Amino acid sequence: MRIGLVGYGRMGRIIRSIAESRGHSVSVIIDPAAVEADFPTLTPESLVDTDGIIEFSLPGPNGEWVAKNVQVYAETGARVVLGTTGWDEHRDLILAPLAHTTGAFLYGSNFSLGANMLFRLTAQAAKMIETIDSYDIMVHEYHHSQKKDSPSGTAFTLGTEILKNNRRKKVIVGDSLRNRPIRPEELHVSSTRGGHIPGIHTVTLDSEADSLNISHTARSREGFALGAVLGLEWVAQKNGVFTTDDFFSTLFAH
Repeated sequence: MRIGLVGYGRMGRIIRSIAESRGHSVSVIIDPAAVEADFPTLTPESLVDTDGIIEFSLPGPNGEWVAKNVQVYAETGARVVLGTTGWDEHRDLILAPLAHTTGAFLYGSNFSLGANMLFRLTAQAAKMIETIDSYDIMVHEYHHSQKKDSPSGTAFTLGTEILKNNRRKKVIVGDSLRNRPIRPEELHVSSTRGGHIPGIHTVTLDSEADSLNISHTARSREGFALGAVLGLEWVAQKNGVFTTDDFFSTLFAH
């Protein structure tokens, strides 16, 4: 495929390397700052020489930049993998233009194969302790100091999986509890920022008797890049809007 890259920071460069190692070519780079960029911003004209797009960029205030790009994707019928996070609160509004797209759009908070295994293990664990009141469950993540969103999109996805599979938890608390104890129905999703950590996500099941941790540690960004390229290969012959859950459910089934 001729792949267009929207966002050419560290992830964009690794995606290019992975894509080329799998026989694809990068035909267009779209980035407002990169010296290698062919276009500073996404326009219909910038997508002419592409078969598919992989975007890892910044969401903008209230997801404004993602929303503008999605509008272009909808208008052009592009096939897109979107790995940008930090816009989920406005998801329905941002994705609305894709309702009748002739292209395909695959999005998610994390394209790492290992992290998506973690999502499935977390769902199962949350279900297992649903009727065992002695166990509580919580999420914590670490990321490098330059990450923009906190907690991460992946952490919130883990929280959502817990809420879907454990009726004792009703709401995610993603910030400081500010001098109050957590309520039994609240799920604490917390974060730490510093250093150069690509990403560590841990789900803890804790009781007075023992504690169990389910953890995913990203050693590098290559795992995320490979998942994104595999995702574009998967979506290349499809139409509609898909989540990483759709993609990885098919991948893991094999």
